[in-house]
Amino acid sequence: MNFRGRSAVGRFLWLAVLLVLLGSAIGFFVFATGRIAGTRAESVLRDRALAARPLAADTLKGDIEKQRLIPRVLARDDAVQEMLRSPRTGGQAALDDKLRAIARDAASSVIYVINSEGTTVAASNAGEPTSFVGRDYRFRHYFAEAMATGMATQYALGNVSARPGLFLSSRIDGPDGPLGVVVVKVELDRVESSWRESGFIVFTTDERGVVLSTSVPQWRFGAPSPLSEEEVEISRDRLQMPGGAFERVPLSYHGGNLVTASPTGKTAGFVAVSQDLGKVVPGWQLSLLIPADAEISAAMMRARATTLLALVLVGVVVFVLVRRRRAIRQRQESLARMNAELEHRVHLRTSELRRSNEALAAEIAERENAEARVRRLRDELAQANRLSILGQIAAGVAHEINQPVTAIRTYAENATRLLQGDRPQETAGNLKSIIAITGRIGTITETLRSFSRRATGFVGPVPAEEAIDGALSLLAGRVRESGATIERTRTDLSLMVMASCIRLEQILVNLLQNSLDAVKGLPEARIEIALAVKSETVAISVRDNGPGLAPEIRKSLFMPFTTSKQKGLGLGLAISAEIAQELGGSLRLDADHENGASFTIELRRAE
Repeated sequence: MNFRGRSAVGRFLWLAVLLVLLGSAIGFFVFATGRIAGTRAESVLRDRALAARPLAADTLKGDIEKQRLIPRVLARDDAVQEMLRSPRTGGQAALDDKLRAIARDAASSVIYVINSEGTTVAASNAGEPTSFVGRDYRFRHYFAEAMATGMATQYALGNVSARPGLFLSSRIDGPDGPLGVVVVKVELDRVESSWRESGFIVFTTDERGVVLSTSVPQWRFGAPSPLSEEEVEISRDRLQMPGGAFERVPLSYHGGNLVTASPTGKTAGFVAVSQDLGKVVPGWQLSLLIPADAEISAAMMRARATTLLALVLVGVVVFVLVRRRRAIRQRQESLARMNAELEHRVHLRTSELRRSNEALAAEIAERENAEARVRRLRDELAQANRLSILGQIAAGVAHEINQPVTAIRTYAENATRLLQGDRPQETAGNLKSIIAITGRIGTITETLRSFSRRATGFVGPVPAEEAIDGALSLLAGRVRESGATIERTRTDLSLMVMASCIRLEQILVNLLQNSLDAVKGLPEARIEIALAVKSETVAISVRDNGPGLAPEIRKSLFMPFTTSKQKGLGLGLAISAEIAQELGGSLRLDADHENGASFTIELRRAE
């Protein structure tokens, strides 16, 4: 009893440890998935901030660039220059009105003209309590820098209005030197208002980090990070704020793009992105903050809830699988018996299938033998077609050989007489002629011998022009006897097709013989041989101006024993079409040929 009690306690302890470890693993996994989801949400918010940043920057840049044109244009204005050259001519009122109209149309805060001594001589707010006319602005950086370099930019508090703004100035040059400066003040209220309407926090900082224009007014002239004493003094001078404190802005960076800020007194998380404004306002940097707490928290909560639910489902699945294992174990014994019986049946069925396979293999072998016999018969039929063609052209070839033989006899008789007359040079000339003629006879007989040879199944690069030359050489006698004109368009002599030379010549001879039969007896018999080169194929066309083919013949033209000749067997075109397919090409009757008949052999092009 004591031993059993200890065993039960041990099992309970192991179960408790297992549950603690399992709970810790689940907690860690849920926490990790929440962190990953928060990081992804931060990345999505950063992409959204990067997409909104150019619009905020362009709003500021566009307003500044538009206002910057005003002092540039007014610096060249005749009325402004005349006022500075001759201030006592009485044109001040007119110039004030002109500046007032420009300021109203351009939505500028104020536009004013300063002479070379630093005194304002005309302004768009002349006659108002805050008029700049008569005030001395030599202490302003935008005046001194513009007089020295031609242009200047300064963000500062207004000396009269005490309102912050961006001062853009341009020097007025006269024939004898600088006459003064034109200044436009831009308070950027509309830009800051559009930033607030976007729902984002947008602000700009100068090169020392002091906040200037901003959608959060209470941040203006503050700094996200503490300034050194030297930076404080420089900022007071540049911003014309002798007592400026430049207090710390409630903004803290936490690595990456995450920051915490208190724009309304309540601390919240944001995703921040920044960019330099470049040449538009040198030294300025624009920062955009997009609220992040709600979205990141929601993403983390969704991820953790989803993970927890998934783990619960996995637990349920595991429980179900364990229960099923018991049922499976009980079924295994019965399945073993069923398997034994099934194996016995499979053995019987396998024996039956083996016998069926043996019978099927014998039938396949018999069919392969039959196909081999068909191939042999087809080759023998093609060979018979070649021999038949040789028989048909024998008379022409005999005539081709008979003429050179007659010439040889004549040259030989002449050579005998020349030898008797002791004329060795002329005798040698006759003998050379005899040698040339015998070479011609050898060429004719070699062509006949090659054509009559049984073709092999080898397919390789064959010069297309040489195959056409061989076919015309075989039919030279028939062509001359028929009186037909062979029109041949020669192309690149190196053009190659994938074929067998003997079988390609056989197709061409069949087509040319059919054309010669078709034009027989015509007064202007003509046969055209054309080559057309495509990207991957070469087309050889044989056309004649004969009577053409009847519609009922066209339908079954490539079927065996189809012919329009009285003595024809109707095998030439059928054999030629089959040879073209074996060569990887095709033979077709061209339907668009109007007069006579046109056949095209299309073969693969060889490099």
